[in-house]
Amino acid sequence: MKIALLQMTSGIDPAANASIIVDAIGAAASAGATMLFTPEMSGLVDRDRRRADGSIRSEADDVVLAAVREAAQAHGLWVHLGSLALRRDDGKLANRGFVIDPAGAIRARYDKLHLFDVDLPTGESWRESAAYSSGETAMLVDTPAGRLGLSICYDLRFADLYRALSTAGATILSVPAAFTQPTGAAHWQVLLRARAIESAAFVVAAAQTGIHADGRATYGHSLVIDPWGTVLLDMGEVPGLGFAELDLDRVADVRMRIPVIDHRRAIPPVERAP
Repeated sequence: MKIALLQMTSGIDPAANASIIVDAIGAAASAGATMLFTPEMSGLVDRDRRRADGSIRSEADDVVLAAVREAAQAHGLWVHLGSLALRRDDGKLANRGFVIDPAGAIRARYDKLHLFDVDLPTGESWRESAAYSSGETAMLVDTPAGRLGLSICYDLRFADLYRALSTAGATILSVPAAFTQPTGAAHWQVLLRARAIESAAFVVAAAQTGIHADGRATYGHSLVIDPWGTVLLDMGEVPGLGFAELDLDRVADVRMRIPVIDHRRAIPPVERAP
């Protein structure tokens, strides 16, 4: 099965970002893809929170979500909209991903569980929790690419989430992201390959890249990795569309060769030697 990834340098104008995604949906469908994956914060990248606040809407009023749903229906394409900044019903913000089917219907929603609160050696400081509330539910959804387990960016560092998703039946894992350049260079590929190998599942990771309008720099290198840990696609640092062919029988083959999921055990209590 052919899938498409959109690597973006999203800016501070949601309408402009929506236009890029809509064009990519048309191009992906024309190229024969069954499903398109987009990055984290596809609709808005703006670290000026006061300015960004004026662009963040509720799910019902979000221009990017509406445009993507319409385009998915027009082109008959599945879309994993990696995530959008949205205002929840309680007024708090969510970093929320969507899976949209070819009828334009929302099949699944996922709010990012792990929020990025770090101080990097470069002097960069990020406090996602200052603006966003974390999700409370892990999420699976059936797609033509397999049973898809959803996650977002910083979730990648928490292997127990992917263990839970693959134990529950995930055969493909999506990790839309906006990794910083220092952490991306150090950890991005090795963590994604580890998640694929330990889950014996495909990993699809559409990423933000380059220098954004708000001055942020992201790492790029959108990846597709097979259940054996082989990199099928690395998009480098240039924005645009990439494609990969998934052999869906590969999951069963790898899980037969090394049945890691069947061999999993509940972890017993940790004891400390005297």
